Amino acid sequence: MTTIAANLQTVRGRIAAACARAQRQVEEVTLLAVSKTFGPEEVREAHAAGQRAFGENYIQEAVEKIGLLSGLALEWHCIGPIQSNKTRLVAQHFDWAHTVDRLKIAQRLSEQRPEGKPPLCVCIQVNIDGGPSKSGAAPGEVAELAREIARLPNLRLRGLMTIPEPGADFEAQKAPHEAAAALFRQLRAQGIEMDTLSMGMTADLEAAVAAGSTMVRVGTAIFGGRPKKEG
Repeated sequence: MTTIAANLQTVRGRIAAACARAQRQVEEVTLLAVSKTFGPEEVREAHAAGQRAFGENYIQEAVEKIGLLSGLALEWHCIGPIQSNKTRLVAQHFDWAHTVDRLKIAQRLSEQRPEGKPPLCVCIQVNIDGGPSKSGAAPGEVAELAREIARLPNLRLRGLMTIPEPGADFEAQKAPHEAAAALFRQLRAQGIEMDTLSMGMTADLEAAVAAGSTMVRVGTAIFGGRPKKEG
């Protein structure tokens, strides 16, 4: 068994244990392997160990990787910032975009989605704990943004994504995730269709699962320490 395969097994065990503690079914939580800065071979190893969904932060790097791995049945998630000049690449190459926080970006993604591709799955990034340096829509802005995105023809609104500040302990980690889950329930109660809560990473996945996450984004615990990105 390769190191990546063993690490995936460990992470899946963590998710299963967190689901058991929260009295949830393990099938309710999708593992997104964050492969940013790692090459195609590491992705191939993870794929060989049964992993299908991969998250990338750096769009140009990801597009090259996606091309090199086009022969594998993989699902690609953009989880990094999306600037206006990169929307076409995201629309053309990815299956999901987790970091939409402005209508302008959503409109460009919809307009630039190639004909014949299924709708791009979209999560709205929410600045759930108000971090001044964090990207994301303010919680109070999300309902209107969600309604606007739901009207766009080539997008499928799936849910919310958050990256809260690190918490010192389990309860501190869980608090912002619970706030995001409450917002998610509120939006659904208003008739906004969504099914995904993308929250939780290597350090806080247990707290995120306890709060209701349906997709955890894990990189370091699978691939190890990241190589330094040049430039």
